[in-house]
Amino acid sequence: MGARTAALISLLIAGSACAQMYPSKAIHMIVAFPPGGIADFAARSVSGGLSDAFRVPVVVENRPGAGGSIGADFVAKAAPDGYTVLVTSISHTINPAFLKKLPFDTLRDFAPVMMIADAPNLLVLHPSVPARTLAELIDYARAHPGALTYASSGLGTSTHLCGELFRQMAKVDVVHVPYKGGGPAVADLLGGQVQMMFATLPTVLEHVRAGRLRGIATTGAQRFAGAREFPTMAEAGLPGYDVSAWTGMFAPARTPRVAIDRVAAETAKILRSPAIRERLLTQGAEAAVKMPDEFGAFVDSELRKWQQLVQSAGLRAE
Repeated sequence: MGARTAALISLLIAGSACAQMYPSKAIHMIVAFPPGGIADFAARSVSGGLSDAFRVPVVVENRPGAGGSIGADFVAKAAPDGYTVLVTSISHTINPAFLKKLPFDTLRDFAPVMMIADAPNLLVLHPSVPARTLAELIDYARAHPGALTYASSGLGTSTHLCGELFRQMAKVDVVHVPYKGGGPAVADLLGGQVQMMFATLPTVLEHVRAGRLRGIATTGAQRFAGAREFPTMAEAGLPGYDVSAWTGMFAPARTPRVAIDRVAAETAKILRSPAIRERLLTQGAEAAVKMPDEFGAFVDSELRKWQQLVQSAGLRAE
């Protein structure tokens, strides 16, 4: 047996032993947002199942702030041993384009584990806007440049960049009005102080179904399973439009691949459970299983997309 072959066999044996030993202690799941949001809900939805599968505690810890950057920075600096993972959102790929300086490198300092959930926004209008379809809205906006305002839950959020992408793709002049959170934005939308919003589904679906707002289209690539009555933006007239406020899991860079694969495999089993899928639907999200390599390619594409959009629009954080 040659030295190279012996070394390869030794590596395979060591990897197998590592896979069998992992995990041997508690896993810390760092959520980069406060309790109550979709990232927190998704993390808590899978943590119990992971704890049962691994027979070790899976501890969910919220470290919110700076659009997810505080929690991400904590994980970037954690030991790359598989015992600390990050649960974050689309902001993980928006922030590098939108913020001048981050304390980490989004590509270099993280290893993608998997996508957990996919949550499209819903384009909604105040009933005073004389449009019932996306095509009618675009025609109205072009005929009345600068007359329509769209609310968002804050600068650099998915509700903001959904509107900016719409503005660019539809070639319309609509005015962004940022709020400090989705609640105040929806309140002013209901009151007619702003005319439209790309809102998270849970914040507006009840109002749409009660006739207080008009739902036009969802922003994802596919129709949302919890509200199939709404077409996608692409179906409604903007081919290629695709934005989803996804939730995903990352580990520190250089985390052993055997640990990443084990966490991803067990999480995928949990996400395929009908009960978990139904729980996510109630929060305006669908279980979305993208394994490490596929998720990594997706993250790369998201980073490029938001970099291009932010640069072309000249957006800057305030």
